Amino acid sequence: MTDLTDLVEALIFASAEPVGESALRRLIESQGGDPSILPSVLDAVRERYIGRPMVLAEVANAWQFRTRSELAPALTTVIERPRRLSRAAMEALAVIAYHQPCTRADIEGIRGVALSQGVLDALVGDGLIVPKGRKEMPGRPVLWGTSSGFLSAFGLRDLQALPRREELLLDPGALALTGAAEEGVSEGDAS
Repeated sequence: MTDLTDLVEALIFASAEPVGESALRRLIESQGGDPSILPSVLDAVRERYIGRPMVLAEVANAWQFRTRSELAPALTTVIERPRRLSRAAMEALAVIAYHQPCTRADIEGIRGVALSQGVLDALVGDGLIVPKGRKEMPGRPVLWGTSSGFLSAFGLRDLQALPRREELLLDPGALALTGAAEEGVSEGDAS
């Protein structure tokens, strides 16, 4: 199994993009191995990197080596940071991520402001969103959804790994207090 472990490690290391399990299974099979051993091979690779500066991470239902998060602050002074998305782009991306597939009109309705084509073009250009088809309605607007590049850029395994609304609030306790206050007001109104 050591040779297969080395091969799997080498393939993941050499790939610029996350490597899917189907490619890893094909590699094992091409070497005469049983593809069902992939989980144990991945565990062996993961164990090799315990205490090392890199970790084997599952990203977008595929595997990739990543730098440990606690080392990031030291590296940001040396490595060029990707450009930041504008507020409008981040808002549009959030709407698409949580409400996909959705049209430009859907995004505008949720945001409450117009969405420029330039914002969508930037998100497509950055590989964060892709067209997912067309909505069956007059004009047949494009339906937008996130791409595997979105999952990779944000370090997500899949869309279920997106934070819930409660996790995004600045003060989670405020939600409970707001709910309790509203219940008190409605009870007071009823008497």
